[in-house]
Amino acid sequence: MGVEERRQQLISVALELFSRRSPEHVSIDDIAHAAGISRPLVYHYFPGKHSLYEAAVRRAADELSARFVEAPEGPLSRRLLRVMRRYFDFVDEHGPGFSALLRGGTAVGSPQANAVIDEVRQAAYEQVLTHLGIARPGPRLALVVHSWVGLAETTALTWLDGRRIPRAELEQQLVHNFATLAAVTAVQDAETAAVVRRVLAQEPADGPLRELAAAVAGLLPRDALDGAATTHAPGAAETGAAAEETPADARAPS
Repeated sequence: MGVEERRQQLISVALELFSRRSPEHVSIDDIAHAAGISRPLVYHYFPGKHSLYEAAVRRAADELSARFVEAPEGPLSRRLLRVMRRYFDFVDEHGPGFSALLRGGTAVGSPQANAVIDEVRQAAYEQVLTHLGIARPGPRLALVVHSWVGLAETTALTWLDGRRIPRAELEQQLVHNFATLAAVTAVQDAETAAVVRRVLAQEPADGPLRELAAAVAGLLPRDALDGAATTHAPGAAETGAAAEETPADARAPS
């Protein structure tokens, strides 16, 4: 093999091993044996396990980041659902290696690997903002997106520990989680409220978010629904909007 071809082979072998076992349980001897070469030859291409691990993490990170790329077409809920399916495909394929990837270089003492996984989180964050049509979000909307990316990680890691919940349920649940985080924030933030209204306006009658709204309504007692229909306490976003529409002299004290 040529130099680059052999390097890529070793990265592939290492990534496969890291996908089945945590990095601290994979040795250079294991990698050499799986690649069908001698231990000294591995060191000819990589100075040590750290550098090989970092190269494997970089490839895995690039692949995981690509799972968040989705054409900005159709309702947001269905776009996010497709993203979550590809995300869990990656988790399913890599298993223990996914845990190792999210731990970054903690297991093998590699700050470079930590930086790589931070890049993945940032790429996921930026992709979600692209779908929302927001270039520079305010602090509350930014917190919603960052929180959701972290929630997706935690959910995937928990699912790997026994896989006791069907994958498809978790994928849809994460779409619902995003809508719920945004809706709660929208009560206090005008920017997020505008995003939620736009998303819901594009949601089809049989879409995941309509189903979520119906399910939540079904949990509420009837008197709570009647009270919500007749009594409405405006949130901060509405209060601010109403204040802007009121003439200054009408707001001024007499």
